[in-house]
Amino acid sequence: GHVDDLFPFFLRHAKQIFPMLDCMDDLRKISDLRLPPNWYPDARAIQRKIIFHAGPTNSGKTYHAIQRFLSAKSGIYCGPLKLLAHEIFQKSNDANVPCDLVTGEERLFANEDSRQAPHVACTIEMCSTNTPYEVAVIDEIQMIRDPARGWAWTRALLGLCAEEIHVCGEPAAIDLVTELMYTTGEEVEVRSYDRLTPLAVLDYALESLDNLRAGDCIVCFSKNDIYSVSRQIEARGLECAVIYGSLPPGTKLEQAKKFNDPDDPCKILVATDAIGMGLNLCIRRIIFNSIVKPTVNEKGEKEIDTITTSQALQIAGRAGRFGSSFKQGEVTTMHRDDLAQLKEILSEPVPPVQAAGLHPTPEQIEMFAYHLPDATLSNLIDIFVSLSQVDGMYFVCNIDDFKFLADMIQHIPLNLRSRYVFCTAPLNRKEPFVCTTLLKFARQFSRNEPLTFDWLCRHTKWPLAAPKNIKELVHLEAVHDVFDLYLWLSYRFMDMFPDAALVRDIQKKLDDIIQIGVCNITKLIRASQSAAAPGTAEVVPEDFPLSRTQREPRAVSERHGAASTEALSTAVEAAGLRRAKNVRPSRLGGRQEELKSYGRGSLANRLLREGLLTQEMLRQLESEWQDQHRNGRYGFGSKRDDQHSSKETRKKRK
Repeated sequence: GHVDDLFPFFLRHAKQIFPMLDCMDDLRKISDLRLPPNWYPDARAIQRKIIFHAGPTNSGKTYHAIQRFLSAKSGIYCGPLKLLAHEIFQKSNDANVPCDLVTGEERLFANEDSRQAPHVACTIEMCSTNTPYEVAVIDEIQMIRDPARGWAWTRALLGLCAEEIHVCGEPAAIDLVTELMYTTGEEVEVRSYDRLTPLAVLDYALESLDNLRAGDCIVCFSKNDIYSVSRQIEARGLECAVIYGSLPPGTKLEQAKKFNDPDDPCKILVATDAIGMGLNLCIRRIIFNSIVKPTVNEKGEKEIDTITTSQALQIAGRAGRFGSSFKQGEVTTMHRDDLAQLKEILSEPVPPVQAAGLHPTPEQIEMFAYHLPDATLSNLIDIFVSLSQVDGMYFVCNIDDFKFLADMIQHIPLNLRSRYVFCTAPLNRKEPFVCTTLLKFARQFSRNEPLTFDWLCRHTKWPLAAPKNIKELVHLEAVHDVFDLYLWLSYRFMDMFPDAALVRDIQKKLDDIIQIGVCNITKLIRASQSAAAPGTAEVVPEDFPLSRTQREPRAVSERHGAASTEALSTAVEAAGLRRAKNVRPSRLGGRQEELKSYGRGSLANRLLREGLLTQEMLRQLESEWQDQHRNGRYGFGSKRDDQHSSKETRKKRK
């Protein structure tokens, strides 16, 4: 029944399939993912006690787990966000419990001599499965089902070497965690918590921004809605704080502090679902500006769909926080016709978490490369996933971001382990400047030329001024992400990214500059509107809709000429920049024409339409490609280099 699916796969991987036939048994063994508990022998060697703290937002479940963490002789906290790890780091040291901080981009030590403290707070991907602890806390355990990051929760749950594992999260994850622990021979003790303050769903919608009150938070699911709503609020003479996902953590904290301060005139918050976790906010009422949001499904396809019960509860639960000045939380919608549906969503039970995520390890991919030395990294991953066998309690996480980066840097000669590290870099592939920077990092790395502070300043044009419009603010956020990328790589390749301390210093200065921009966001919106011209910042019209906003594909000037675009098409295809696999139509309809026209024209044009390239980058890439072509340096040396790496592996094994 799957012949139609297999034929294109066969064509794509024909060069690898024939060598595969000789070693199929070995490949199947390497990609057998049916017994993940066996990957962690240190954890299997001890009998761990598992305590599940289950409850809704604002129930005190994490508080009780952290109290046990603080009272232990040693402990590790694993959270989904840098903000949460930083909060526990601060809280521990304030309580005279020495605690280190470990995130992908940062290491902070409690001890001045940089000796390891007995406690550590980390982002979950960074947790050690080799270090023994008395207590481990795994926060937001329901994220074990996350299509992209779920593997990190699976790894922590199965692999942490702690006498006690305290997991915190939604009751919907209890059954899966219990089943997983049954396979390790460990029992789960469930401690249930109720919400500490009441939460009321109002019988009326807000309908007009004139009806806003102090302590209100309007939740939007697009940045354009954030801009529009904040502009209209300030037009009414009210101040508002703004929080959305791509803001740096420091800016989010400052905006939260501004909103929470009873002496600050700012009494309204406009935010995305970024407020769902990681920030302590004194909110009286949550107002859903819309109840649909863009998502990415398990196959990596884009969808615009109604928010889930889990998402709605996580966001609505931020109202009426225990210990704040509001003893009861309230929730409603901006529009009357959304309210009945929101009530229905909130009243439904959260579906049980069905499966836990897994991800191929670098060791597994290296073993594949040993058997398939001619395969590219992207192909190795494809073949691995197609051959992998998983138990019904697990699924293989979406690897589209990994493959996107693997294709993008495929033409650069790197050994397999370095290539794998670059492909796991945490970046948003929708940000052209960040993707281009990673490409340049990889290219210079391959030449064994260190990425210095001076080089980075030249590349980012540092120092940078405060933004004058929204386009400049968005660019500053991208530069902040570039600094994050540098810091992330500096902990993996210290010799090649040697100036982490200097980069951290300018990143703090950039955070301050971005804060200035966000504080003046309505002025930036006005400047963007008045200066609007073809090819400049996106414009938010005065009557921009307050709900159900869908961003249309960006219009792109065709001035550059067909010859130039086709030349770049070749270069970009060589670099492997690929568009998202699919765009799924919204349930609400209205995007059929967009879908029909999606994918027409050259690759460069498609990338321009999707915002993955700008005209400036197009010219720069074309120029670089032509220079390399003239110098004879442009080619696909990576296969040869990966082959060399595989031969070295063979020699060692022999």
